[in-house]
Amino acid sequence: MSVRVGLVGAGGVGARHARVLQGMQDVELVGIADPVPAAAQALAGGLDVPVRTTAELLAAGLDGVWLCVPPFAHGELERQVVEAGVPFFVEKPLAADLAVAEEVAALVASAGLPTATGYHWRHLDTVATARAGLAGRTPRLVAARWWGTTPPPAWWSDGARSGGQLVEQATHVLDLVRVLAGEVDEVVGGSAVSTREGRDVPDATAAVLRMASGAVGSVSTSCVLPVLTAAGLEVVADDLVLQLTETSLSVRTREGEEQHTPAVDAREAVDRAFVDVLAGGAAAGGLVDVAEALRTHRLAWALAEATRTGSTVRVAP
Repeated sequence: MSVRVGLVGAGGVGARHARVLQGMQDVELVGIADPVPAAAQALAGGLDVPVRTTAELLAAGLDGVWLCVPPFAHGELERQVVEAGVPFFVEKPLAADLAVAEEVAALVASAGLPTATGYHWRHLDTVATARAGLAGRTPRLVAARWWGTTPPPAWWSDGARSGGQLVEQATHVLDLVRVLAGEVDEVVGGSAVSTREGRDVPDATAAVLRMASGAVGSVSTSCVLPVLTAAGLEVVADDLVLQLTETSLSVRTREGEEQHTPAVDAREAVDRAFVDVLAGGAAAGGLVDVAEALRTHRLAWALAEATRTGSTVRVAP
């Protein structure tokens, strides 16, 4: 029997998820909704599925729904989904700010709904290899970077609508800081404020992390490069250094260096993992629910505040 799902958000990310879901033999994509009718029609027409409103989707007897909307569009959408009692997958970040993310997480916890989020890097087999390499070792230093270009949507350059680069883009590597090096207690940093017209996100940020384990770290971002130049992190532990990106892992020890390439398409694996949950299976180890995603969102928000104000910010527990 097919798992019946819907999708809200027909932009680039939504289109990727829609195509993955449509390609699964045990999934029926019931419909696609988007506030922009032309966007919904373009995606739905190409996949031969109907265009529906969000309300129509939620009333269609879905097993789950994918929410692939921009950061500023979260909040009311999740309230509607929770009220309908429909399990949902939501793309990162959880919101453009912290208050909405906290509210959504509280609603989900109260309802007890299964959820998943778009932290697909956790499904990389190279992340499991990195964790295995760190087993029994104490992380001492972590360095995370996201040096790239400015995405084209107009909302991205508006910090109030996107949350800025730390919240919207670098959250992937911040999530892996937590996975590989542990929780962060507090952060301090600064930013290079943009003077470009029509844009209020920083051109670059840099921050220092103080970890709960006693380790230290750094995070740097920039969105002024012509192409994505660096997106990943390095972790230093006793007699070991890891360098991880979405497409590679380097492990150096006293015995030498190993290079690993992912054998898993994490962007497909994250959808497959939630479909399996909706079908009654156990959650895959890499699946990140809303409660866990909130912890990463709190770190991203603390970094955004610290780099904006130049002050030390405690990460919400």
